[in-house]
Amino acid sequence: MTESDVLIVGAGPVGLTLAIDLAWRGIDVTVVETRARAAPPDPKCNHVAARTMEIFRRLGLSEKVRNAGLPADYPHDISYRTTFTGQELTRIRIPCRRDRFTTKDGPDCNWPTPEPPHRINQIFLEPILFEHAAARPRIRIINRTSVEDVVVEDTSANVGLRDLETGAARRLSCRYLIGCDGARSVVRKAIGAELSGDAVVQRVQSTFIRAPDLIDRQQHERAWGTGVVNPRRAGMVYAIDGRERWLVHNYMKPGEADFDSVDRDACIRTILGVGPDFKYDILSREDWYGRRLIASKFRDRCAFISGDAAHIWVPYAGYGMNAGIADAMNLSWLLAAHLNGWAPASILDAYEAERWPITSQVSRFAMSHAEAEIRRRGAVPDEIEDAGSLGELARREVGRLAYEINVQQYACAGLNFGTYYDRSPIVAYDGSEHPAYTMNSYTPSSVPGCRTPHLWREDGSSLYDAMGPEFTLLRFDRAVDVAALEAAARTRGVPLRILDIERPKTASFYGGGLVLSRPDQHVAWRGDRLPADPLALVDRVRGAAS
Repeated sequence: MTESDVLIVGAGPVGLTLAIDLAWRGIDVTVVETRARAAPPDPKCNHVAARTMEIFRRLGLSEKVRNAGLPADYPHDISYRTTFTGQELTRIRIPCRRDRFTTKDGPDCNWPTPEPPHRINQIFLEPILFEHAAARPRIRIINRTSVEDVVVEDTSANVGLRDLETGAARRLSCRYLIGCDGARSVVRKAIGAELSGDAVVQRVQSTFIRAPDLIDRQQHERAWGTGVVNPRRAGMVYAIDGRERWLVHNYMKPGEADFDSVDRDACIRTILGVGPDFKYDILSREDWYGRRLIASKFRDRCAFISGDAAHIWVPYAGYGMNAGIADAMNLSWLLAAHLNGWAPASILDAYEAERWPITSQVSRFAMSHAEAEIRRRGAVPDEIEDAGSLGELARREVGRLAYEINVQQYACAGLNFGTYYDRSPIVAYDGSEHPAYTMNSYTPSSVPGCRTPHLWREDGSSLYDAMGPEFTLLRFDRAVDVAALEAAARTRGVPLRILDIERPKTASFYGGGLVLSRPDQHVAWRGDRLPADPLALVDRVRGAAS
């Protein structure tokens, strides 16, 4: 039976990012995946959130990710039209990747981060992650292998593997097992976690097509996403490569419960606004249900679940994959802290304590906005395509409402940066209230549990680039003596970097001249001076407080 420190089931974006981060932190990882090494993923996720891009920046991947996907000058706008080739109702303007760091006006600009979001389909993203992971000496990827069964014990787990080419079976043991194996997770079932919530919020007939002639049939400027609004069908068309490949979502009506009962070809042509003579090829089909389901627990002893294995989102704000990567980054530093010897196993209790409440809260945000969009799609005026004044009035009003609802999901700074941990066993709270946030707005804050606010330093460099890989103490006044905290960290073996920076003029760091930032860039503690017992603080943030 082969041994492994950490075994990850699933080599999608969540599992691969987790493996890369663990290896970056010095941990050996094995990843098991059913697909072949170069097998392309389904064209699912179309959006890499700013928070995820920050992670990719730290791991040395952001430039490669940002340079992939649509052509450099292809607008990342979202256009709402009567059909793909019809009249435009409104447009949410988002810069193309060429202009991402220079365009300053628009709802999706001026993000408080060194890495704003990026629109790229999973078929381009995942190979970048796989190539990077496969080149790491600490990562071993076993392709074309399924996990047949899982046995979880107190201090280890073991799994039964089957080679999908030869049928050969073997067992693999590990100290820690993480299921990043999607909605049908074998690991979730093994730990006895059950999904609950809203089983069906919407049904979507999704088709990946090749249509080289489609791009030139548009009446308006190109857009990354095109929402289609007419009385017959509602849909979404995503540009995948900016040339000939498109993902067409057909939002099924309330009475259309069976995917096969709806004429796929007729719906695609209605959404595109093309006749029977228009030629296209179907590359794949991926019909799906929009759900809001959360696992009853994210852990059983040494086994954990992340991503779709732990929660299935309404696919609104493009945040399903990104929420999974947020899970993975939370779990990664906790596991590495323990395996590297400077934190006890009790630090792992923080994973479920932090991630489960966030998942529940933010998924409700996504669902409420999705429900508003579903209501809008179900109330399209019959005259919206008419040439007269009534048609113009209908288009203007539908466009206004479409913009108002959807700008929140496509410029979702709150969802990226506003979430906070308010009941964590490894955060030293100071009684301050966490600032409220919405999907698209938030208040940067150093209240413990919040994301450490980003700022640009006087020399133009990013604060995040200067911070250490583990804990960083931000000090705004060099006169403040922090030697006792440094000594306490050394005593416990906790990696700590002291970073002196100018006190920012913004209010985001009010409340303390010292801010202790965790490895995942959340605030662990703040104050104007060190606490009376620095060792107790160190024990708190490393999960060893009594």
